[in-house]
Amino acid sequence: MKRILIRNANIVNEGKIIRGDVYIKEGLIFSVGGDLSGYEADIDIDASGKYLLPGLIDDQVHFREPGLTHKAEIYTESKTAVSGGVTSFMEMPNTIPQSTTHELLEEKYANAAQKSLANYSFYLGATNENIETIKSVDVNNVCGVKVFQGSSTGNMLVDNPKSLEAIFRDCPILIATHSENDNIIKENLERYKKEYGENIPVKLHPKIRSEEACYDASKIVVDMARMYGTKLHVLHISTGKEVGLFDKNLPLSEKRITAEACIHHLWFSEEDYATKGNFIKWNPAIKTVEDRESILKGVLEGNIDVIATDHAPHTIEEKEQSYLKAPSGGPLLQHGLATLLEMYHDGKISLEQIVEKTSHNVAILFEIEKRGYLRAGYFADLVLVNLDDPWEVKRENVISKCGWSPFEGQKFRSKITHTIVSGHLAYENGVFNEEKKGERLKFSRNV
Repeated sequence: MKRILIRNANIVNEGKIIRGDVYIKEGLIFSVGGDLSGYEADIDIDASGKYLLPGLIDDQVHFREPGLTHKAEIYTESKTAVSGGVTSFMEMPNTIPQSTTHELLEEKYANAAQKSLANYSFYLGATNENIETIKSVDVNNVCGVKVFQGSSTGNMLVDNPKSLEAIFRDCPILIATHSENDNIIKENLERYKKEYGENIPVKLHPKIRSEEACYDASKIVVDMARMYGTKLHVLHISTGKEVGLFDKNLPLSEKRITAEACIHHLWFSEEDYATKGNFIKWNPAIKTVEDRESILKGVLEGNIDVIATDHAPHTIEEKEQSYLKAPSGGPLLQHGLATLLEMYHDGKISLEQIVEKTSHNVAILFEIEKRGYLRAGYFADLVLVNLDDPWEVKRENVISKCGWSPFEGQKFRSKITHTIVSGHLAYENGVFNEEKKGERLKFSRNV
C-alpha cells in the first residue's frame, strides 16, 4: 500500500485541535505529531489551513441491496459515503430478502467485500421467530441486532411481546431499535383518513407518527433493557420528550443504554414540509422546532451519544407520489458532515464535539477494533476538510443512485477534499480511486 504523509493539518482529535502531520503506512496510522517530513511518502498532501478529522462511522444506513437496487446499491452508496467523509458504515437488514439468518447476512458481507469503497458491517434483523439465530450471532464480527418496533420500509415488525422480551433477555450483542408504537400510529392514521380520505397532507406526518408513539415505544425498550441488563441503542431520537430517557452523567464506556440523533432531525423541522414535502418524509417523523432544539441539547449535554444519517434512498418517482403512497427515507450520506460543519459555522456545535459524536463515541459504543481515533497503530480512516470553500447542492452533483437530495439549493461553507479509507486515498477533490475496497469492521467484545 502507498505511504501517505499529510502535512500542516489542523488535527481534530480526542477533544483538542493541534497543528501537525500524520504519516500513514501499510494501512495504519504510523505517527501523529509535529513535523514528520523526514518520512518517505508516495503521496504527499499539504493540508495547510485545512482540518483533519477521523473518518465518520455511520451506525445507521440503508443501501437497499439485495432486492431494492433500483433505489441504491452497496457500490453507489459506499461511494456516496466516502464523498461525505464517512469511512465506515453499518447497514440495516430490511432488504429483499431480509437479513434475518446468518447465511443471508454473510452473503451481504461477501458482496460488500467486492463492491464497497468504505469499511462495512451489517446488522442481523430480528423477527418474532428467529431468537435462536440471534442467540448464536458472532459478537466480534457483527455490529448488532436490529429490532423494528414500528413498521417502516420492509415491514420487519417485532410485534409479539413475548418475542421482544426473549430478544432482550437472550441477545448477546447490542440491540438497535426503531422505536415507534405501531398501534398509536395506526389509530392516528385512521383518524386523519376519516377527515382527509386518501389526501392526507404530508404536514400531518409528525401528528400521525407522533411524539406519543415515539416516547411510548422508547420507554418500553429502555425499561426492558434495564430489567435484563441489555445493551440497547435507540436510533433516530425525534422528540425532546425522549431525550430525558437517557443518562447524561455516566461515561459512555459504562452505559448500557444509549441513543442516536440523525442529521435530518437536527436540521429540519415541521416548518419545512411546506417546501420539501415528501422529500423530508422520514420515520420517525421530523417534528417541531422545539424538538429539534431539545435533540441538539441532548447531543451537547450527553443524553444522546452519537450522530448518524439514517441514509435511506428512494427514487424521485416514489417520493413524488401522494403522502400515503410515498415511502419514508432519503439520502443523507453525502451531505451529513457538511451539515454538521454548517452548524459549527453557526456556533451550534464545536469541531471537537462533531468528531466525538460521529467517530470516537461510535467506536466506543460498538467496541470497534482500532478505529474512530487518530492514533498510532489504528486503521488510517481520515477525512480532510476545507472550512472555507463554499458550494451549492444541486441535483447534478448528487452522487447517490437515487439522484436527489433534501439539501438541494443549500449552500454549504465547507467542502470535503480528501477521504482515506483503511490507508487508501479513496477520494480526492471529487475524484474516486477504486483500486482498493473497504474492510469488514471487527469488534473487541467481552460478552
